[in-house]
Amino acid sequence: MSLKFCSFASGSSGNCYLVKSDETAILIDAGISGKKILEGLEQTETPREMVRAILVTHEHIDHVKSLPVMTKRIPDLQIYANEATWDQIDRPVPDEYRNQFTTGEDFKIGDLLIRPFPVSHDAAEPVGFSVFGEDRQISVCTDSGYISEDIFNEICTADLLLLEANHEKEMLLFGRYPYPLKQRILGEEGHLSNLTCGECLCKIVNEQPKKRQVLLGHLSHENNTPEVAMQAIINTLEEERIFVGDELKVEVARRDSISRLYKL
Repeated sequence: MSLKFCSFASGSSGNCYLVKSDETAILIDAGISGKKILEGLEQTETPREMVRAILVTHEHIDHVKSLPVMTKRIPDLQIYANEATWDQIDRPVPDEYRNQFTTGEDFKIGDLLIRPFPVSHDAAEPVGFSVFGEDRQISVCTDSGYISEDIFNEICTADLLLLEANHEKEMLLFGRYPYPLKQRILGEEGHLSNLTCGECLCKIVNEQPKKRQVLLGHLSHENNTPEVAMQAIINTLEEERIFVGDELKVEVARRDSISRLYKL
C-alpha cells in the first residue's frame, strides 16, 4: 500500500489536508471554503466518492468552517470528532454524518488506521492525527503550545510529519497583536514557535534516525513567513549538525496554496 499526502491549506486562516491510499481518502479538517477543498481533490486526482471522512482536530473555525457544505458535496461522507469537540462545534452538521472517536484509541476508515492523540491548545479536547498504511505513517501535529513526551513519542516515527511552526517569537512580541493575544499564543495552550519546532525536529532526528519528509505548518500570517520559518528551522538544525538533504527533507505547507502530492 502506498500513502499520499497533500496540504490544501495550512495556516491561521484555514486548514485542510488530504491523506489517501489506493482505496481510501480522508480529509483532516475543513477550515477553508468548500470550493477550495473540491479544487484540491481535483488537482490531486481524488474522486469525490473516494473521500470517506473528515477528521476534526478541534472546533476552531479555521478547522471546521466547511463541514456543513462538504456533507452536501461529497456522497456518503462521514465526519469524525471526539465528544468534547462535537459539543463545541457550532456548525450545523446533521446527526447522520456525525461519528465519535475516543482520543488515544485507534480506529479504521477503509484500509487506513487512524490514531487521534492529545495536543495542548485552548480548545475543548484538541488532537493531532497519525494515519497508518501498512508500514507507513503520516502525522499531523498543529495547534499545540508545547510538545509533551507523549506527543513526541507519537510523531517521532512518522515518515511524513506536518509540524506546526506558527510564529517567530520576536515578530510576535514586537508585532501589533494585543498583549493578551500574544500571551495566549506563547502559552502552553497556544502555538509552537519556529524555535520550538526546530528543537523538536532535532530531538526526533537524534533519537529516531530515518528517512523522513517534514512540512512546516500552520504559519501565522502576521508573525511568520515561509522564508523566516525555513531559515529558523535550518539554523536550529545546523546548530546540532543536522543538515537538510536526502534523509531529512523540510518544506513549508503554504497558508494559501496547495502543496505537491507527497508519495510514501
